[in-house]
Amino acid sequence: MSFEENITHLYGHPGQTWIARLPEIIRHLSNIWGLSELKPVKKMTYHYILSGFQGKKPIILKLGFDQKSLNREVEVLNAFCGFGCVKVLAVTGGAALLECATPGTSLTSLFPDQDAEAVHILATAIKRLHQAPVPQSKIFPTVADWLRALDQDWDIPTAQLKKARGLRDELLASAEPSVLLHGDLHHGNLLQQNDGWLVIDPKGVIGEPAYEIAAFIRNPIPNLLDIPDPSYIIERRIRDFSKLMGFEENHIRNWCFVQSILSWAWALEDRSQDIDCFKKVSAYFL
Repeated sequence: MSFEENITHLYGHPGQTWIARLPEIIRHLSNIWGLSELKPVKKMTYHYILSGFQGKKPIILKLGFDQKSLNREVEVLNAFCGFGCVKVLAVTGGAALLECATPGTSLTSLFPDQDAEAVHILATAIKRLHQAPVPQSKIFPTVADWLRALDQDWDIPTAQLKKARGLRDELLASAEPSVLLHGDLHHGNLLQQNDGWLVIDPKGVIGEPAYEIAAFIRNPIPNLLDIPDPSYIIERRIRDFSKLMGFEENHIRNWCFVQSILSWAWALEDRSQDIDCFKKVSAYFL
């Protein structure tokens, strides 16, 4: 669904009213923050995002109808501050002014020809992120909280849903000490910043480090599914991450399967166009 369809689906008429007010909101924020040359970015989902400048400094302006959700993202970014995430420059009700990575090319640009290099880049970013202190307050959910969604009845084959539940329970029971996770660290959420890389759009969830890898391994969707042999790349990624980060291959594979089923369930809930993609990619981890 498009950005407008997503907002209308979730929030109905109030969401439509907010969309209609966006030009007015943007003009107001431009005045108080001194912004110029604002342009909408591509592929927006639940936030309206613009790139532009504050003086001569490149910035990102992120607007959300759900202020609570946007404020939570700001809390995650602040928790990761200094550990490879973009910085929060200013915040007001329903709007966040963020650091803009330049040139801002995503890790997707390395797929598939430089995929091994992308694995190394992501492993480095994960190790840096996971050095951030775990917040003492209970402001972020846990992986266990997220995975309770698998206990619901979904339009997913019973055998796969049952397997995901069983593996979830095993993985949580044997989990290593928890860290603050990004929670959705796929190719599109790692952007080039000069000679380095910066992370964007963290979800913020508490869980074991190995959980972080799976989003990358099943992405980029649908591009990964369009190549002649996705299983070759998937298995090579699992081997490489195992060597780089010290996790057992089967442990990584199990998290990949559980997460693919969880993503499938969430896609069903959101009526996402990616439902068929998650259905297909989950088969590679059976």
